[in-house]
Amino acid sequence: MTNPATTKRSGPIPAQPGPGEAVEAKDGMIPAALGGMAGPTGPGGMAGPGGPSGPGSPSVPAHAGGAVIPGAGPSGTPGTRPTVKLREAAPDDPPRYAPEWLELREPADAAARAHDLLDPLRIRLANLPGKSGVVIHDLGCGTGSMGRWLAPRLDGAQHWILHDRDPYLLHFAAVASPRSAADGSRVSVETRRGDVARLTADALHGASLVTASALLDVLTREEIDTLAAACAGAGCPALLTLSVAGRVELTPPHPLDAEIARAFNDHQRRDGLLGPDAVTVAAEAFSAHGATVRLHPSPWRLGPEQAALTEQWLRGWVGAAVEQRPELRAEAEVYLNNRLRQCAAGELRVTVHHTDLLALCRPADGAS
Repeated sequence: MTNPATTKRSGPIPAQPGPGEAVEAKDGMIPAALGGMAGPTGPGGMAGPGGPSGPGSPSVPAHAGGAVIPGAGPSGTPGTRPTVKLREAAPDDPPRYAPEWLELREPADAAARAHDLLDPLRIRLANLPGKSGVVIHDLGCGTGSMGRWLAPRLDGAQHWILHDRDPYLLHFAAVASPRSAADGSRVSVETRRGDVARLTADALHGASLVTASALLDVLTREEIDTLAAACAGAGCPALLTLSVAGRVELTPPHPLDAEIARAFNDHQRRDGLLGPDAVTVAAEAFSAHGATVRLHPSPWRLGPEQAALTEQWLRGWVGAAVEQRPELRAEAEVYLNNRLRQCAAGELRVTVHHTDLLALCRPADGAS
């Protein structure tokens, strides 16, 4: 999904440069400080309310109360991804993810990711022939939470190549990257800004692992097959986390829950995107390319301690449903206000189901 002809990249930089350093890219300097924005924290997972997300303008009427943090609401431009350029877009399109949203969801993402997939991944990486370290491509890295979660759980020297279209988020990801691996080995980082929609095996030459969060559900069937083919051609595994499963559970229940969920899922499937069908399609695609595929649930479990995240998720989830089915607007406004009151009172619990996928592609050199 990387287009080598259009990708802009910086050179390797040490993880966590000092406060006065900036990350230099060929198209200019990424500022070392960003006034008015949240600090360098957030997830590699990029989805909004458990799925595609985009501009902060809510589809629910403004007087429903509050606003949606950019990135937590529905996509206003079908077929685009806030921090990953999946399809052609104007070069001056503004970034659509707020670091505040990424920061808000990072703890829930970290708690949800499937630890059970790490052992088979560690075994594969440990068996790489002639390697003094591993090279990991993080697609649509956001502000880098995937690296903050995974790097300290893997042994050995690591070099992370962070892909994103947003230079601000790339800067955050670079400066907040872990310094060391689980065994104290060095972790280094480089950033690549540009289109990561057309990945090829050549672009992954030398890669030990491809990883991403909340990416599969905004891909088409063709794009997922391209991703699987690229990983298979390069002989590298893929760890693709936090893809929405299309199921949400709210406690206490409400008669409108199922209808909102169906409308949200339909919103995710617009314009050929796979939404909650993506993991099944990806498993089939990787298997067809000879990979061994493992799936594991990775749900968000949101209670009173996650009230701020639950509020934003609710606004985005209901907003996307109304965007898909405008006739729900009046009922959805009452529903949302009721749910927000329950959230503020500590009475609401939400489980947003996701699935993590590990695809162990056959090594290109035939090693085990």
